[in-house]
Amino acid sequence: MNTVTVVGAGLAGCEAAWQLAQRGIRVRLYEMKPEKMTPAHHSPAFAELVCSNSLRGDRLENAVGLLKEELRRLGSLILACADETRVEAGGCLAVDREGFSRLVTEKIRSHPNITVIEQELTQIPEQRPLIIATGPLTSEALSQAIGAHFGGESYLNFFDAAAPLVSFESIDMEQAWFASRYDRGTPDYVNCPMDEPTYKAFVRELAAAEEAPVHGFEDSKVFEGCMPVEVMARRGEDTLRYGPLKPVGLPDPKTGKEPYAVVQLRKDNKTGTIYNIVGFQTHLKWPEQRRVFSMIPALRSAEFIRYGVMHRNTFLDSPRLLDRYYCDRRDPLLAFAGQMTGVEGYVESTASGLLAALAMAARVLGQPLPDFTDQTAIGALSLYISDTSVTSFQPMNINFGIMAPLGYKVKGKANKNLAIANRALAALEQTAIPHTETGR
Repeated sequence: MNTVTVVGAGLAGCEAAWQLAQRGIRVRLYEMKPEKMTPAHHSPAFAELVCSNSLRGDRLENAVGLLKEELRRLGSLILACADETRVEAGGCLAVDREGFSRLVTEKIRSHPNITVIEQELTQIPEQRPLIIATGPLTSEALSQAIGAHFGGESYLNFFDAAAPLVSFESIDMEQAWFASRYDRGTPDYVNCPMDEPTYKAFVRELAAAEEAPVHGFEDSKVFEGCMPVEVMARRGEDTLRYGPLKPVGLPDPKTGKEPYAVVQLRKDNKTGTIYNIVGFQTHLKWPEQRRVFSMIPALRSAEFIRYGVMHRNTFLDSPRLLDRYYCDRRDPLLAFAGQMTGVEGYVESTASGLLAALAMAARVLGQPLPDFTDQTAIGALSLYISDTSVTSFQPMNINFGIMAPLGYKVKGKANKNLAIANRALAALEQTAIPHTETGR
């Protein structure tokens, strides 16, 4: 029986291992936890969610919703576990963080074709085929080894920040209410309003608050998709009000009017005892977080279950180094997956792991490589990270802008996006993928 080595049991690595194993291929899955943990990790379980428990929008009119539906139809382990452990979050797919990781871990450990090896690798294994999916928090030693493999200057860095968590019982619900924007889905967000004077005072204090020391941190290196809230505050008084504190579609039930600004909290576990402060990724010092975030009226007595933390993310200069299958252009039996390839987000990382595994399975089994075009979300993402015409590569979330245009006009943005999504799912049905062990 053929064997593939996978390094890293995050979302991308677990998805890759599962897809290979489901096709009758033996997998050696290396994971450094619990032998070695990073500052951002707290659990020995696989597929640990660090920044948020939300896998974002779940509607086809949303690009990440389309990507999730494609993954479901391709038999994704991560999406199956997410759907099984989901918690209500309006139009988003959010999960019970611990339950999700526990379920993924159980599925991986119990698969007869997967052998888990708890060991930190400090060098790139010589075995081929090989998929490296060690994520944005790749250990220093392995990171250096990967850099050396590609010539020493092929890694780029950006910084990522996780939002604080608060206990539900400490939220002043006299100052807040449950609702989802525009009443979409069930009313699962806790909305904490601020009037104009409170908001302006909050922004002033946030912009001036003391940050924790992070070696090498510069605002210019902050990835726009996960920007610390204090950096947004420094970019202008109204930046937050047009970003994560946008009040549009959230009228206060007491007045019937939209507040000046709204801080949203999202359920972080199935029981609803812990909530995430949406969009509040931060690297402020912990006492500063308590001081400033307690200026939000509904959070004046908030109990912080976890403060926000800042950590460095590392990614490859993928357009120069990787092909559309996330493989080393010089060595097709060496692939990379996850955020280290420049895909940004949990769902995108999962998609990269799935596609890297399908391509590797095709090579191992002697079957044709799957041809995911830019009409599909999974294909558009892989073509973006391998586009040699890109001159200043930055991590990318899936979006309709990188997918093939329709070629005809559709009235209304939502209708246009839905047409792109329906075309994508039709194209997916026509895409041949490596056969599973059962031939399905």
